[in-house]
Parts: sequence; structure tokens; C-alpha cells
Amino acid sequence: MILSFQLKGYSQLQIHVAGGIVALGKFDALHIGHRELAIQASRAGTPYLLSFVGMAEVLGWEPRAPIVAKCDRKRVLTSWASYCGNRAPVEYEIEFASVRHLTPQQFVEKLSKELRVSGVVAGENYRFGYKASGDASELVRLCEEYGIGAYIISSVMDKKQDSGKIDSGDSKDRGQVSSTRVRQALAAGDMSYVAELLGRAHRLILRVRTQDMLNERRISVPRSSMLNLPPGNGIYKACLLLVGDEPSIPCSVVVDASNIHVEIEELRLCNSDWSQESKLLSVEFG
Repeated sequence: MILSFQLKGYSQLQIHVAGGIVALGKFDALHIGHRELAIQASRAGTPYLLSFVGMAEVLGWEPRAPIVAKCDRKRVLTSWASYCGNRAPVEYEIEFASVRHLTPQQFVEKLSKELRVSGVVAGENYRFGYKASGDASELVRLCEEYGIGAYIISSVMDKKQDSGKIDSGDSKDRGQVSSTRVRQALAAGDMSYVAELLGRAHRLILRVRTQDMLNERRISVPRSSMLNLPPGNGIYKACLLLVGDEPSIPCSVVVDASNIHVEIEELRLCNSDWSQESKLLSVEFG
């Protein structure tokens, strides 16, 4: 059977997820609410994340930087293994354009007959199908009709006391953890709040060239070299710089309108291999 989804990097997705339990969502931030979906999937079977990409292009949204760099997503999912019965969930991406016109029934039919999944997990606010016409209760009904399990979980609520004051602009926002809240916390530079929402420290990935090293202690990188979303403009202490498999280096970070400046406390950058034109560095915010 030929799968009609347009897939990124996986032409035989149905072979990989057959019999598995897929969590449904957009998974932008990979926050603690998304992790809870993966945990439920792992309790019911082999966990997968089935995410839809290209929504911005199809729906005409303004492009924006991802919260998690694409090259860093596997690391985050691997860190979830201890929550998921020592099985790290695997993420597969489906082009949104290939499914946007499906009715809720057609979508579930594809999950059942083409992907051959054993079950799905979704949040109580999940919408699916053309123009988001299907809701969680319809997902349960259709999954029962097609003989696959459906697990609907309650939203993971934001425990921050003043979180109710946040105006997310989302009519479905009832105070639950969301990627929108993560973006707002990043913009405010509240990194402890960001860490609460993500369940980990935020990690920014930078593509650094040799000319970006101003001296042995300082790196200055333009925003165009950032692979994901930085925090708002400001000074950030107690950060860590990670260079490949080398031990982390304590650093401080300054984010301004044009650049990110990283200043380290030890003369260890000079010991790294800079023979390549550029390399990826990570900054983890304390």
C-alpha cells in the first residue's frame, strides 16, 4: 500500500509506526504538556509524535524562528525516555499541505488504514480535520469506529501564579502550558519560567564562524546565525556554552537587537578545533 502523505525523510512511515501509539499535535516547543502526551503514548504502546509541518506557509502566517532548533529536537526527545518507560519517542513529520483538506473521518481513516497505528493520544483541546472541524470527542468516536484506541488527556496547567494575566490571544487558552506561553516568557527574558514550561533549560543553537570569535573569551554572532528563538534583549548570567562533546563552559550572554554576545569565564575556546569554516555551538540558559 502506498502512503499518500508527503513525508519529510520517511517514505515508509507506515512501516515504522504500524502498531504504535501516536501523539497528535504541532509540538513547537516540546514543552511539559507535549511530554505528557508522550508519556501517555508510552503507557499504551510504542510512543511516537506525529507532527504537521509547513502550516505557516500554507496558511499564510508570518515565518518565525522555532523554539527548539530542528537539529536539537532528537536530544530533547531522548531526554524524555526516563519518563516514557526508557523508550524515547520518535518524531515523524507530515506536510500539512497533504492533509489540510481531509475531513475528520478521512484523517482518522488514514491513521487506521494507511499508517496502521494502534492508537492515538491528544489533548482535550485538540482540533483536527479541515478548518479544525473535529474535536477530541469526535476523535474518540471515529477511532472507535475504525478500531483504534483513543486517549484524551487533560491539559497540563501553568502553575505560575500570575499566569492568568497572560494574554495569549488564543481563545482556547484556559491557563494551560502552551508554546505561546513559552514564546511570551522568552520574550520577557524570564528564563526560570521558561524552564518550568519546558521542563528543562532553554538551549539556543548558534552557527559560529571563526570571525565571530572576537578574542579568546568573547563570541559575537548575528541573529541570522541563530537556529532557534533567543530570549528577549538583556543580560543573562549563569549560562553554559556547549561545544560538541567538550565539557560545558560557564558564560554570560548579552542579547541585543542585532547580535548575541557570549563571554566565557575560562580560556577554553582556543582549545577547540576551529579548522572548519563554521560550527554549531549551544548556549543553555540557567
